[in-house]
Amino acid sequence: MNDVPDRETMEFDVVIVGAGPAGLAAAIRLKQLAAKTGKDLSVVILEKGSEVGAHILSGAVIDPVALDRLLPDWREQGSPLNTPVTEDRFYYLWKTGGVYVPNIFMPPLMNNHGCYTGSLGSLTRWLGEQAEALGVEIYPGFAVTDVIFGDNGAIEGVITGDMGVARDGSHEDNFTPGIALTGKYTLFAEGARGSLSKMLIKKLGLDAESGPQKFGIGLKELWEVPAEKHRPGLVQHTMGWPLDDKTGGGSFLYHFGERLVSVGFVVHLDYDNPYLDPFKEFQRAKTHPRVATHLEGGKRIAYGARALTEGGWQAVPRLAFPGGALIGCAAGFMNVPRIKGSHNAMLSGMMAAEAVFSAIEAGRSGDVLEAYPASVQASSMAKELKRVRNVKPLWSRFGTLAGVMLGGIDMWLNTLFPFLRYTLKHLKPDYASLKKAKDAKPIDYEKPDGKLTFDILSSVFLSGTNHAENQPVHLRLTDPSIPIEHNLPDYAEPAQRYCPAQVYEVVREGDRLRFQINAQNCVHCKTCDVKDPAQNINWVPPEGGDGPNYVNM
Repeated sequence: MNDVPDRETMEFDVVIVGAGPAGLAAAIRLKQLAAKTGKDLSVVILEKGSEVGAHILSGAVIDPVALDRLLPDWREQGSPLNTPVTEDRFYYLWKTGGVYVPNIFMPPLMNNHGCYTGSLGSLTRWLGEQAEALGVEIYPGFAVTDVIFGDNGAIEGVITGDMGVARDGSHEDNFTPGIALTGKYTLFAEGARGSLSKMLIKKLGLDAESGPQKFGIGLKELWEVPAEKHRPGLVQHTMGWPLDDKTGGGSFLYHFGERLVSVGFVVHLDYDNPYLDPFKEFQRAKTHPRVATHLEGGKRIAYGARALTEGGWQAVPRLAFPGGALIGCAAGFMNVPRIKGSHNAMLSGMMAAEAVFSAIEAGRSGDVLEAYPASVQASSMAKELKRVRNVKPLWSRFGTLAGVMLGGIDMWLNTLFPFLRYTLKHLKPDYASLKKAKDAKPIDYEKPDGKLTFDILSSVFLSGTNHAENQPVHLRLTDPSIPIEHNLPDYAEPAQRYCPAQVYEVVREGDRLRFQINAQNCVHCKTCDVKDPAQNINWVPPEGGDGPNYVNM
C-alpha cells in the first residue's frame, strides 16, 4: 500500500494524526516556537471527523492548567469555556437514596474548584481556529489508515484512506486514492484505542514494560433544562447504584452554558457479567432522585459514547519511537479518579512539540525523540498521575466500597509522602474479565419511558452519526464464525449489549442464527475493539468524514 504509483504525496515538517486537544496543542506549540525563532515550519493535522470537534466527546470538567500555559490569554480571546465550577458534590448511592461525601475527606487533587464546565467539542473547534490562525493546515474528513515505514524502520509519514470504495472492494466512479503525507516526525493523537496507535503499540512492542492498558466506556447525553433548574457551574459525581459493588463506574452531571446540562455514565470495561448493558445502566442511573431532579422538565438534545483510557501511569506505553510519538489519550494520560484527561492530553502534545522543534532545529529527522518522554517524566503531569496510580488497581481488585476507600487512603499517602514508590500492576486486559454466561446472572432492565429514559436507536439518531451505505464494513471480524459458534454459547454474545449503538445483533433466520453488523449505527466509541472476549473485532476507520457529528459534546 505504501508504494501505490499514482498516489499523491505531500511533504511537511510535522504530520499530526487527530485534531483533538493533544494534536491541536502540539500544532499550536510548534507554530509558537517557529514564530518565536523566525523559522518556517510546516505543520499538518489530519482529522477523520467531518469537521474539527465532530468526534470529540467528554464530560467535561476541564482543568485549565494546559490552556494557561499554551494560550495564557484564552479567557479574553472568546474561548467557549466560560462556566467556572461553583459547586462540587460527590455521592455514594443506593437505589432509594445516597450519602454525600464532604470535600474535606477528598485529597486536594480531587477538588474541582478552579476548573471549568463546558463542551470539549466546542473548545476543540476554538483551538482549531487558533491553530489555523498560526498557519497550521487542518484537513478534516481525512481518515488515516496506514503508516509509512522507511527502509530503516523509521516512520516517514501516513496515508489517508481511499475514497469511493464499494462494499465488495471495487472502485466506484468517484474513487480517489488516499494521499501520502510525509514528515520529519509524525505525532499520533488519535485518542483512546486509536487504530494506528493500537497497531504501533503491538508492532513496535511499546507496551512490553507497561503491561495492558485499561479502559472504560463513557456514555453522555446533553439536556436543555428549564431556567429555574439550571445551576451554572454545578458539578456532581456519583458511585454505587445502579452498578453492583464488583463493577466500577459512576455518573457525572455538569451544568454549563445557556440552560445546558451534561449527564453521563462511565462503566469500567473490566466488568465480569456478560449480561451487563452499559447503555441501559446509564438509563437506570438517570432515574435516581439525585440525578432525575436535574433533568425533569428538560429536553434531551444530544447523545454519544466513547471509550476512555483508565490504566493510569503504569499502563503508559513507550512514548517515542523512530520518527514518531504517541500523545494524549493515544498514550493514556487520563486521571481516573478525577475523570479528567484533556489537560494532560494538551500538556503531552506541548511537550512532544517542544521535543520535535528542538530536533528539527538541530537538523535531525526520523530518530527517537528521547527528550519527549524525559520531559513527561519530569513534568507536573507525571506528578499528578503518580499520585493516583494505585486507585484503578485497588478498585478493580476490591470493588467499589472497599477499593475506592483504599484508593482514597492511597491518594492521601502519596500526597503527604510523594517519595512512596510502590505501584500495583493491572492483572489482565479488560477482554479477559468476563465470566461465562452460565456462571452469570441476567439483568432485568425496565423499558424506557421516553421522558427520562430512552431506547438505543432514538439515542443513536441524536448522535448525528452517518456512514455511506455501500462502503466496506469498518468493523472487521478476524474469524466470522466466532460470534455464533463461540461467543454466543460461552458469553451470550456480549457485543449485543456492550455496544452503545446497537451495531451488533444476533438475528434468527429460520433455524439458523446469524451475527449482523449494523455498521451505519457506529458512533466510533471503540468499545467492541476493547471488550470482545475473543479479540475478534478490529475497528478500522471508515471513509473520511463518516461517523458521529457531535455538537456541544
